[in-house]
Amino acid sequence: MSDEIKSIHEFDLNIICEYYSGLERQGPGSPEITTKALGFIDNLTEESNIVDIGCGTGGQTMVLAQNASGNVRGIDLFPTFIDLFNSNASKLNLQDRVKGIVASMDDLPFQQEEMDLIWSEGAIYNIGFERGLREWRKFLKKGGYVAVSEASWFTDERPAEIEEFWEDAYPGIDTIPNKVKQMQEAGYVPVASFILPDECWIKHFYELQDVVQEEFLKKHAGNKAAEGFIANQRHEMQLYYKHKEFYGYVFYIGKKI
Repeated sequence: MSDEIKSIHEFDLNIICEYYSGLERQGPGSPEITTKALGFIDNLTEESNIVDIGCGTGGQTMVLAQNASGNVRGIDLFPTFIDLFNSNASKLNLQDRVKGIVASMDDLPFQQEEMDLIWSEGAIYNIGFERGLREWRKFLKKGGYVAVSEASWFTDERPAEIEEFWEDAYPGIDTIPNKVKQMQEAGYVPVASFILPDECWIKHFYELQDVVQEEFLKKHAGNKAAEGFIANQRHEMQLYYKHKEFYGYVFYIGKKI
């Protein structure tokens, strides 16, 4: 990591929350990818219980709720995200079966074997892929599903620049075969895994941030922390364009045995 660009871990959570609250999605993805992943899940009914862990403002959760039967809960640590989540559910007239709750993913407010489906797009890294799969498993019914998207290496070797960046941002990053093995060892039958296409990063995430970044910098003019955070975001984006053949997000779907 260069001296000019700070690690993401050095920034205040309030700055991160404020910035991402202005985005429809808090990570790479798309409605098409959410529905594609959902297509590997079966046996959902109106009585099913679904939770999206690390839901953010609910961009993907609303797509999930519009395409799956059952009651949907969104879990996030940031109250601002949950306020926006519940507002978005109301705008889509989903409030009767979609509800956001402020809670931590390492202390979930559910009973054992309560859930039919645990969902998490680009958020399980906060607790760690292996730890999350193991700890969340007790909340799933037997035969229930987990579906998460996770940063992964596409190759066994990659340039030092991008390896250094990701080892700092998320030391748990690993190759796809190793992630599938971790899922299996955590007590799931691996059902599917697939790479998110470039458009999930570019069209649905990075390109939407240009206006938000300019407004954020104007609002926080002279604030070195805010300026440093935007520099970090732009650096991450530049690295993706430069090295995207070596890494990306992968959806991993497993069934509890």
